[in-house]
Amino acid sequence: MAPEPPLLSMSGITKSFPGVRALDGVDLDVQAGEVHCLLGQNGAGKSTLIKVLAGAHQPDTGRLRWRGEEVTLRSPIAAMRLGIATIYQELDLVEHLSVAENVHLGHEPTAAGFVVRGKAARASTAALLARLGHAEIDPARLVGELPAAQQQIVSMARALSHDVRLIVMDEPSAALDPDEVDNLFRIVGDLTAAGVAVVYISHRLEEIRRIGDRVTVLKDGRAVAHGLPAKSTPTREVVALMTGRNVEYVFPDRPLAPPPGEPVLTVQGLSRQGEFEPLDLEVRPGEIVGLAGLVGSGRSEILETVYGARRPTAGQVLVGGVALKPGSVRAAVRAGLGLAPEERKAQALLMLESVTRNVSVSSMSHFSRGGWIDRGAELGAARAATRELSLRPDNPSVPVRTLSGGNQQKAVLARWLLRGCKVLLLDEPTRGVDVGARAELYAVIRRLADEGLAVLLVSSEVPEVLGLADRVLVLREGRVVHTAPARELDEHRVLDLVMEGSPAS
Repeated sequence: MAPEPPLLSMSGITKSFPGVRALDGVDLDVQAGEVHCLLGQNGAGKSTLIKVLAGAHQPDTGRLRWRGEEVTLRSPIAAMRLGIATIYQELDLVEHLSVAENVHLGHEPTAAGFVVRGKAARASTAALLARLGHAEIDPARLVGELPAAQQQIVSMARALSHDVRLIVMDEPSAALDPDEVDNLFRIVGDLTAAGVAVVYISHRLEEIRRIGDRVTVLKDGRAVAHGLPAKSTPTREVVALMTGRNVEYVFPDRPLAPPPGEPVLTVQGLSRQGEFEPLDLEVRPGEIVGLAGLVGSGRSEILETVYGARRPTAGQVLVGGVALKPGSVRAAVRAGLGLAPEERKAQALLMLESVTRNVSVSSMSHFSRGGWIDRGAELGAARAATRELSLRPDNPSVPVRTLSGGNQQKAVLARWLLRGCKVLLLDEPTRGVDVGARAELYAVIRRLADEGLAVLLVSSEVPEVLGLADRVLVLREGRVVHTAPARELDEHRVLDLVMEGSPAS
């Protein structure tokens, strides 16, 4: 008896855009019931390949076979009709529609030939959310009101509302805490046990080992490895394939002793009702202080309140000993605070503008005279700031949307360097950034601190907090449960603290 063909086979796929060959003869095969992991640095071709698979891009050359039969996916609808669903990292949900409306968008439930709205759609959505372990999400609630982690669940529910045989998941754990990741992996296990295939994309190599069956690695638009065993292939081999070089998982050296001097950032009794309890902290010039905790522990809310994007219930923020006006971003920026937010594309970057304009936007008064902008001075200042951070390509005139995730983050940092900020607030600084670029960002952050910048850091990845920070505040349910030098903590200790909520020390 002849063996069953792969559920999906892509062979010799090429795709070019003006001046760029994004895919160069890529092969990929996926078996029913497996988790096939797709790895590669930003710009390696992963996004283009999954858009070809999703019917959003048409390949220039190459063949796709579905269950052994050659197919042409001329649109996302054609892919969905075959049973291929894609959950993109940048979720394509409609914020002003309800959860139920998003889940059934484009294929509303019908009865007797008529579209069924309201109660029936909400009941169907509630069943899907319960299957995903999130029965607490209200199907009638507007998607725009949900946190990022719950929006991810809604996107998964939408995929499962179809008769799917293959699901593509692009960085699905990026906004999830450890418990949510466990639930995600349970869902994936249930799907694969039922014969559904999963193409899983993640920058977190530890996830690949835990959940993957096979790995395909892309580099510069080519598949440099096909179907490697996910659990037994050495990490160094995977990283070398992705980057073309060996990358050591080491963080920059940090000072042996706390930096001298008075705190540049002081937080006294700061709180927001329902989000985090009264908090005290200090950050000195040259110091990196990390906030560790699960999603929902209040980490990002603290950063945004310090920055003035949220108004505190009580307490105050001082920069250089001078209290800031509560709830005023303008006052915070004038005092020398800069924020690199978690969702840099939505909250920090002007995606259609050049790197120059993204870097200069917070310092336009430096380049304007009598209502006119000195474009030459603006370009020169942006070029100097981006070169200091080794942003690539070395051309600040290109649109920021064309940069990789790591270089987009450098553009945000360059903005605050140009502004001359004293305190840098970093929320998930390496989210969506590949392995090689992470090492560069770590070095940049440490160097900025060594040059006298005060840094307050939030990250979902405990090793990142422990590797970068000098001191760590551990949060649980909006309360500081432990404070210690980073060198006195390890990942297991931090996870114990965030789960158990030990008394503050």
